[in-house]
Amino acid sequence: MTWTEESVTADDGVRLWAARSGEGEPLVLCHGGPGLWDMFEDVAEPLTGRATVIRWDQRGCGRSQRCDGPWTTERFVADLDAVRAHFGFGRIALLGHSWGAQLALSYALARRERVSTLIYVSGTGIGPDADWHPAHRENLLARLGEIPERLARWQELTGRRSMTDEEAREQAVLQWSVEFEDRERALEHAGRMADPWFGINRACNRALGRERRRSWGTPELYAACQALDLPVLIVDGERDIRPRSAVDSLERALPNVRRVILPGAGHMPWAEDPEGFEEAVVPALR
Repeated sequence: MTWTEESVTADDGVRLWAARSGEGEPLVLCHGGPGLWDMFEDVAEPLTGRATVIRWDQRGCGRSQRCDGPWTTERFVADLDAVRAHFGFGRIALLGHSWGAQLALSYALARRERVSTLIYVSGTGIGPDADWHPAHRENLLARLGEIPERLARWQELTGRRSMTDEEAREQAVLQWSVEFEDRERALEHAGRMADPWFGINRACNRALGRERRRSWGTPELYAACQALDLPVLIVDGERDIRPRSAVDSLERALPNVRRVILPGAGHMPWAEDPEGFEEAVVPALR
């Protein structure tokens, strides 16, 4: 599969990495994080025969220009709109994963006229962090604790005030390994996510986490989702360590929603059930 890489310039001059492949109606992918980069090649490959697929790295992350932010949802929504406009698309389908699902939903709420459909993968709903974060932390430690040496090493690295790039990658791979239900291949899957390694933008991660804690879980957000007249597909891996019940709040609010739960998959459902993931997503693109 051939990807054509391009540089998108946001309205404040920051350059964003993007790549295009495939033919058909436009589908823009929003990666997780915050502070990470596009890891969607495995997701995109089976979809390029059905859509023009756009991947991009969010500002200050991955292959995009390093900058000092600003790290706000409003800014990231504007960046996503710059990606849409750069490629000349009037309306786009959006597929967001984890934090990217939150970003894609935020874009749909702000730019409804620009979105044809929303595919919301492995998000955490629209309630407060208390709906999912304590259970997520407990499950993370439990999975790491299956091999005590891994838990000890992760705790050692996480507790450091600074890490080398090699140590940061090791810490991330250990942490990301808990996201996979297939425990035997978990480190292999996580290692693929970290290759190539661009480094995590911690400032971006912290700032957007603080913003979510302030603005998510409000009656205003729930009411906005109730008014979102847009076809939405929610895709979950049943074995995600973030409790899937957190997403119920979003499902209840949306007027036009379908939900697919893949029983043998974790937080990256396309990695552990690629056929089930494709069967869920492709009809939403028609």
